[in-house]
Amino acid sequence: MATPKEAAPQPISGSISDNVQRMKEAFAACEDFRISTWRLGAERRLEVAAVYFETLTYSNQNQNFMRDALNDLVRYDVLEQRERTSGEFAAYLDEQALPSIHFAMLRTFEQAMNDVLDGKIVVFIDRWDKALGFAAGGIETRAMQEPSSETVIAGPHIGTVEDLKKNIGLLRSRLRTPRFKLEGIAAGGHTRSDIVYGYLDGVIEPSILSAFRERVSRLRDEEVLEVSYVEEILEEAVYSPFPQFRLTERPDTAVAALLEGKLIVMVQGSGSILICPGLFTEFFQANEDYYQRTAISSGIRLLRVFACGIALTLPGIYISLSSFHPELIPTNLLLAILDSKEGIPFPTFVEALIMQFFFELLREAGLRLPKPIGSAVSIVGALVIGEAAINAGIASPIMVVVVALTGIASFAIPQYKIAIAFRILQFPLLLLAASLGMFGMMIGMLWIVLHMANLRVLGQPYFEPFAPLRPKALEDVVVRAPLSRRMRSPRGKTT
Repeated sequence: MATPKEAAPQPISGSISDNVQRMKEAFAACEDFRISTWRLGAERRLEVAAVYFETLTYSNQNQNFMRDALNDLVRYDVLEQRERTSGEFAAYLDEQALPSIHFAMLRTFEQAMNDVLDGKIVVFIDRWDKALGFAAGGIETRAMQEPSSETVIAGPHIGTVEDLKKNIGLLRSRLRTPRFKLEGIAAGGHTRSDIVYGYLDGVIEPSILSAFRERVSRLRDEEVLEVSYVEEILEEAVYSPFPQFRLTERPDTAVAALLEGKLIVMVQGSGSILICPGLFTEFFQANEDYYQRTAISSGIRLLRVFACGIALTLPGIYISLSSFHPELIPTNLLLAILDSKEGIPFPTFVEALIMQFFFELLREAGLRLPKPIGSAVSIVGALVIGEAAINAGIASPIMVVVVALTGIASFAIPQYKIAIAFRILQFPLLLLAASLGMFGMMIGMLWIVLHMANLRVLGQPYFEPFAPLRPKALEDVVVRAPLSRRMRSPRGKTT
C-alpha cells in the first residue's frame, strides 16, 4: 500500500495580520500563548508582532533585548524612505537578517511553529514573507548538585540535570578533544524530544556504532519522555532480567565510559545519561574504585562479588541444605535449626516465600513513601514484622536472619538495576531448590550463566571478558590493577 505523501511546507505570508491569525488558530485554547505587537521607526510605520509561550520564555527581560536587537537590524533611516517598495524592503531584510547573531531566519510556517514550541520568540515583520526566531532562554531547571541516585564517596560531587545543554557542557569541559562527537536525533510524535548521542571517534568500535545507529533510528516514530524509553528500544533481549545498559548521573562516569569506547545517550528533560552497552561485570564497578588505592578497591570489589552470591543464592542454599542435605550441616547448627523450626506450620519453602514477599513489600514501600518517613517505616516495619512473625510461630529466627542477610547483601551492589535482577531471580531459584535441592540450584545457576553467555548487547558479548575469555581484561574485573597500568589515552586514528 502506498504511503501518504507529506504535506508541502506552508510559506510565511507577507501580511503580518495573516501570520498572526494563523498562529492564533494553531495555538487556540492555549492559555499561556502570547502575542505582542509594536511599531518601529521614528513615525512608527513598520508593524512588528512577536509570538511566544510565556511559560517557556523569560518574557520581560528577553523582549526588551529582542526589541533593541530589532532596532539595530532595521535601521531608522531605511524606514524613513517612504518611496521604498515592499519588494525592496523585503530584499533589504533578507540581506540584513542572515548575518544577525541574535536571530535565525525562518522560511516556512512550520519552522515558526516549531520555534515557538521550542521556547523561542518568533517575530513577524509586515511586508516580509519570512520570520525571525529569537532564542529566549528557557524554563527554570534545578541547580547542579550531588547525584541523588549515586552516593558520592570520593571524586566530583556534581551531577547532571534536566537541561541537555548543561549536561553536554559538563562533558565537554572534561573531554577537550575534537574527537568527542555528538549527533542528534528528534523523536517523532507530539513530544519532539531532543535526543543526543555521543562517542569518541577512533575509540569506539565501528560495529557497535553501526548497530546503535540502526536501532536508534526507530526512535523517530516513538514518543520519548525519558532516557529509559531509549533503553528499551535499544535492547535486544527485552524479557531478560539483566540490564543491558547503564544509567548514571555522574559526568565523570560518563566520560570514563566514553574513554573505554562506549556510547552515551542524553534526552532533553532527563537527568540521567544512558551508557551503551552495559556489560555484566561493569555493574559491579564504581568510580570510587579508581579514586582509592589498589588494595582497598580490590578488596571492596571482592566484597561486592561475595554480596552478589549471597543476594542470589543464600535462601536457596538454606532450603536445599535443610530439606535435602541435612548431613552437610554441622550437628550443633542442625540441632539449632530444627529447634527453631519447632512448631512452624509451613514447609521451609513456603516460609521463605512469605518472608521474602514481606521483605520486598517493605522495601518497595520505603522507596515510595516520602523520605522523612520512608526509612523509618522500612526499619520499624522490618523489626516489628520479623519479631511478630517469630512470636506468632509463622517463621523461624534462622529464616528471618537468612532473609535479612539476603536483603542487606543486595544493597551492597552499586548498580540498582542489577540488584533488581538478583531479587527477581531469587524466586525461581527458591522453587528449584525446594524441588531438587542443590541439584536444582546447580541447574538454575547453569541456566543463568548460559543465558548471560548467549546474550549480546549491540553485538558485544554481555558476559565479556569471561565469555569469550579475555585474560588481559580480567585485571579490571574482580580486582583492580594499579592505575599506572591503565592510565593510557585510548588509541585511535588522529584527527
